[in-house]
Amino acid sequence: MKVNPSKIKKVFKLVVIAGIVFIVGGAGGVYFDQKVLPFIRTNRYLSKIDFLKHVAENVTVIKTTEQITIKDGESVNEISSQASNATVNIVSMASQKDPATKLSKNIDKEGTGVAVTSDGIIVTHRGAIIEKDAVYKISLYDGSYYDATLIGVDSFTDLAYLKISAPNLTAISFGDSSTAQAGKKLVAIGNTFGEYQNRFATGLLSNINRTFNLSGLTLASSEKYEGVFEMDFNNQSKYLGGPIVNYNGELIGIVGKVTMNGQDYYFQIPSNEVQESMKFALDGKFDARPILGAYYVSISKEYALVNDLKFDYGALIYSPSGKQGLAIIANSPAEKAGLKINDIITAVNDKEIDINNPLSNLINQYRKGDQIEFTVKRAESEIKIPVNL
Repeated sequence: MKVNPSKIKKVFKLVVIAGIVFIVGGAGGVYFDQKVLPFIRTNRYLSKIDFLKHVAENVTVIKTTEQITIKDGESVNEISSQASNATVNIVSMASQKDPATKLSKNIDKEGTGVAVTSDGIIVTHRGAIIEKDAVYKISLYDGSYYDATLIGVDSFTDLAYLKISAPNLTAISFGDSSTAQAGKKLVAIGNTFGEYQNRFATGLLSNINRTFNLSGLTLASSEKYEGVFEMDFNNQSKYLGGPIVNYNGELIGIVGKVTMNGQDYYFQIPSNEVQESMKFALDGKFDARPILGAYYVSISKEYALVNDLKFDYGALIYSPSGKQGLAIIANSPAEKAGLKINDIITAVNDKEIDINNPLSNLINQYRKGDQIEFTVKRAESEIKIPVNL
């Protein structure tokens, strides 16, 4: 068979062109990774553009005197530099009377907090401080100490707020916790030493527990936030009240805890809920949080299947004992509205209740004194019930 020389030349040219494209494309990719991504990550303007920020969010830039190299997840301190400077050490001191000896003794407690405004508002978890009749000292990253006053505690989220008189404070940047996904790398920052010294831990956002209620009970309470992050890192007690940040250095959550059956459970309160809670702190109106007075189960698909329910959404007013008085608190707005055990509340002002929008969180979009309307499944009927919070 005679081979056509022109065809051989064409094939050879195609191979050469493909090789050039491969080499140039590979070199371009390396250049993009080593030069362009670090520039985007460190540029104050480009890093704020959503598309570019997500492209470069897993890139850490480690600067040397001669070159810029890319390391994934190594320079935790550089990633979280602003958040690190916004993290504070809180010392609570109080005098308490010993119930046995009737003698007073001095007690103290150390915890972590984070500055959320430049004029001195500090947020922490209530478990990180002494709440009652205490004196507070706060240490900043520059070694300075300030007296602090307790603004108040948000009973819905268990977040506590303190105020110091410090101008131009480094405040943490907030990330959007609604975009968080399980498997994302995060950084925890704690400060519980006798002098200012941050500690760091890295881990994964292992789970978004949408039915975990801060009541610390097997049932959800209408007065407690529902839906937390769960991150896998060690010694979480050392980080209580401290920030959890993403690889852009933005706040994604605050470390909290509840005690259930004598055991401490640690979690993270999402940053979007921290911002909502801050509104009450800045307005000084924690007492404006609404009260319903009901215990319930957030119905999931699994719960509906196991318990043979017709609905896989809503909030089931419930008590394991089957007693009305243990599901509905006496003289509460829930009792006055006529809610009953085994009612399934499916909507608040026509907004459907599901595990992404649980009853307690929907109610807390309103204020004490507001009137809302529940859609309720009772036996085989659907009824509308007005409720004065």
